[in-house]
Amino acid sequence: MNLLFIGDIFASPGRRIVADHLQDIVETNGIDMAIANGENAAGGFGLTPAVAEELFALGLDVLTSGNHIWDKREVYDYLGRQPRLLRPANYPDAPGSGVIVLRARSGLECAVVNLQGRVYMPATDCPFRKADQILESLDPAIKVRFVDFHAEVTSEKVAMGWYLDGRVSAVIGTHTHVATADTRILPGGTAYQSDCGMTGPYQSVIGVDTGIILRRFLTSLPVRMEPARGEPELHAVIIEVDDSTGKARSIRRHAIRGD
Repeated sequence: MNLLFIGDIFASPGRRIVADHLQDIVETNGIDMAIANGENAAGGFGLTPAVAEELFALGLDVLTSGNHIWDKREVYDYLGRQPRLLRPANYPDAPGSGVIVLRARSGLECAVVNLQGRVYMPATDCPFRKADQILESLDPAIKVRFVDFHAEVTSEKVAMGWYLDGRVSAVIGTHTHVATADTRILPGGTAYQSDCGMTGPYQSVIGVDTGIILRRFLTSLPVRMEPARGEPELHAVIIEVDDSTGKARSIRRHAIRGD
């Protein structure tokens, strides 16, 4: 099974480059399931039902998220109606779900899990123990298991990779919007990368207009965040998973510069 995971889609430039290239990536690489983090897809902050449906219509099978999923109030009810939109599973009492099992294009089932870190992040339940609970609840016949770990610090992400090594097919980090160069397969067969990177306007400060952020750093005064409007880039990983074992055979970064 070939899995595609697209890093944090940021505002309309991120949605546009996904619309321009997703189908070609899927067809060229024989993708069986396409997953993306969409928590910043609506104006750079949060997600609306309309934007989520737009992304699903492009061909994405699952949308994961993180702490910004709560930025738009209209998504709260939608989370309960749309199981393909995940929120981090370790929020103790929140609408929606943090795990889904879907049948991929190949006909095999795949579990997608969304977790959130706790270091410099909102207070949530322990993501490590929550991962244990989710994995114990899954049918052992479901071998392909993908985890989006939405966390701030690299050490927590690396720790999660080692904790789940051999128990899931992949652990890919999101949230910091900068792709890391530690793409690898851990000894137990789990594909890993600390951060997938951002899909959006890269001539920016992690998606936001550069001038606005520089004013904030130089003056320490509050500013209104606005998405940058420069050329977008798409950052993703493509993972080949052994159907019979759930172990990753390969992982590679896939990037497309703006048109």
